[in-house]
Amino acid sequence: MEAERLVGVSRRALAQSRGTPDIIAEAWQAQALAQAIGSRLAADGPKELRGEARGLSEIGGRSSGALDHPAARAGVARAAQLSELAEPRATLTGLGALLGEVGMALVGVACETDEQGLYWQCMEAIDAADESMDRVHGMLRRLDERDRERQQDLERGRGRDGPYGVYDALGGPAGPTAAGRGRARLRE
Repeated sequence: MEAERLVGVSRRALAQSRGTPDIIAEAWQAQALAQAIGSRLAADGPKELRGEARGLSEIGGRSSGALDHPAARAGVARAAQLSELAEPRATLTGLGALLGEVGMALVGVACETDEQGLYWQCMEAIDAADESMDRVHGMLRRLDERDRERQQDLERGRGRDGPYGVYDALGGPAGPTAAGRGRARLRE
């Protein structure tokens, strides 16, 4: 399943959760999904994102073990359905929203429980969701910076257009001359 769609499925499942066991299960699913998306971006994503993506994968892996849930023990993660990640920005935006929603839901569970063990599991999972969300926001910032740099490069390139077309620094408006091609080969 495509990553953006999988994030949407997870957000709907969390919204439909009724009671502590369902919320815990969806929090675990969200962290497993963060780990899978982080792993996919670290391996195949844009170069600018790979370091943060590795960090997201590691956080997701550590934190999914923080919650004691039958799905976690059985290893049945919705994230195993991840087959492609077509749009990193849209996927990361949705994942950030999902992690924020998970954090809020876990705060509710932690406030309602009298069980010390469950309370501390929620606190650890809230911290992990917050740290994962920071990584996601960092990757979104990097995508914004990359897009801004590309736009500036395009604008700078347009500024060199002359009345006879694009000005080539090596050969002038008509394109590279024999001397320009020779200089270009020397630079390579």
